[in-house]
This record gives sequence, structure tokens and C-alpha cells, in this order.
Amino acid sequence: MNFRNHIKSLIVLLLLAVPFFNANAQQDAQYTQYMYNTLAINPGYTGSRGVLSIAALHRSQWVGLDGAPTTQTFNIHSPINNRVGLGLSIVNDEIGNGTNQDTYFDATFSYTILASETDKISFGLKAGGHFLNIDFNQLRVYDPSSAPPGTTNIDKKFSPNFGAGIYFHNERFYAGVSIPNFLETEHFDTSETSYVGTERMNWYFISGYVFDLSYNLKLKPAILFKGVNGAPLQADASATLLYNDTFSLGAGYRWDAALSALLGFQITERLMIGLAYDKETTTLGASSFNDGSFEVFLRYEFKSKNQNALTPRFF
Repeated sequence: MNFRNHIKSLIVLLLLAVPFFNANAQQDAQYTQYMYNTLAINPGYTGSRGVLSIAALHRSQWVGLDGAPTTQTFNIHSPINNRVGLGLSIVNDEIGNGTNQDTYFDATFSYTILASETDKISFGLKAGGHFLNIDFNQLRVYDPSSAPPGTTNIDKKFSPNFGAGIYFHNERFYAGVSIPNFLETEHFDTSETSYVGTERMNWYFISGYVFDLSYNLKLKPAILFKGVNGAPLQADASATLLYNDTFSLGAGYRWDAALSALLGFQITERLMIGLAYDKETTTLGASSFNDGSFEVFLRYEFKSKNQNALTPRFF
């Protein structure tokens, strides 16, 4: 399949995604290295790397701002056979120095069909839920007597959820549409107050293509669109160079939000590290207490019994 046909596939997936973005972006955790942390947002990615893959990411957002969000993810996934992939995804998201903490646990499943000799379409499902902890006593200024009625601490409240995704991929191109969580759980919903917090559905569209610039230099542009009801559509675009399947260097832009720098290194055949830095382009970015956002990503992959060596993949 040539580049023109990849664009046609991309257009089809975009048309499928149009109804998702009519009500617009951030409630789920935010990532700059989304191209490496795909399992956290699309279960269709499960098993797509062809080997047992373990990855972890840490993000510190708006460093220098007291109580700013921090996020950790862990995922492990593997193909079971040529069709089925299984995995586990864990996301921990915290804001306010422990005031609000969400921890998501999800089992992921994918089923892959061949669209051609090289192209695959994977249909993914995930099921699990999340634990919510809210401790208002962690706030700098908090007086329980003046808090709105029904505003009480929440200790490990479990809410079940499920999600789905479609992931089209081959060795050069990928595109995916996903909804990580379908159920919209409400918190603080009491008859004594109108204060309601809702976990809303987030919609994602991702895509990227790898170009060969020379025998040892590749270029991969990538995009991500993210929508959630009640917030503007989030759009991320990046371009990354990969040299000798070992070093990667890139830059990204989050629409009306931030500029990003990305750096990656394939330390060994199995171990990769990725780093990212965001600088806000908003008024917040000009504040003396905001030193930007940082991410570090680690991935380790095991050899398959049917492979003599691992082939580094750009996504």
C-alpha cells in the first residue's frame, strides 16, 4: 500500500471520528509522548508491537506551580497469537499535592484482521475501572464548616468502566480512533447541593507516517486529536527524526497551549528511553512559577521465540 492509499485510510478513520468531536479536550491525563504511550488511550494497540512489551511513563506538569498535576502510567501487553493480544494498563493521576488522586486499572484485548499482506486492523476492548481519592484536608486553606453541603472526603471509591478502539497499522503508517472510558460517573451528586463532578468520555484520534530520508535517517510526523464535552478540541502535532534506529529528536506543538521537544535513545536492542519537555505558550507559561512540563518514558521488550533480533519500531 503506497502513501496515497494510507491517506485514504486516514480519511476514512477521520470520517468515522467526526461524530465524536462535535462536543468538544482535557479531562483524561495529558501526554506529550503519546506516540509511545498508545496503550493508555487505545486498546486496539494491544499486542501490535509483536513481542511482550513493558513500558512506564512519568509526567510532571507545570513544574514550579504548587499542586500541579503529576501522572504515572504502566502498561504491559503481548500478542497471544497472530490474531489476539492481551495487556494491562495502569494510570495514576494526581493533582493538588494529594487532594485529588485517580488510579485506573484496565485489562485490554485486541483482535486483529489482515486488510492486506502488510496492513492490519485491530479492534480493541478494555475493561476495569478507577479508584478515586479526594482529601480536602490537603488543601492549603480549607474550613470544613464553610464547605458546600455534601463536600466530604472520598476514600478509594471504585467506579467500573470500559472502552474501545480501532487501530490500523503496518510498518510505516498507523491511525486509530478510541474512547478509553464510556461511562460518565458523577461525584458529589446530592440533593443538598448542585455541585457535581463528572468523569466524561474522552475521544481520541491518532495517526503517523514514517518516511525514509536516507538509508539511516527516518522522519515521522504524528498527530493527536482529543475531545471531551465542555472543553475546546485539543490538537497535537509533532515531527521526529530517527537516526540509525537509535537516536530520535523531535519537536511538537499543542494548539494554543505548548511547544514541545522530544528526545529518544534506543539504549540496547530491548531497552528504550524517551524524554519530553513542554513550554506553555499561554499566559501560564509566562508565569515565574511555571518551569514547563517534563516527561520520562521507559520501554523494555522481550525477544519472540520466532525472532532472532528485535527490529526497532518508530511507534
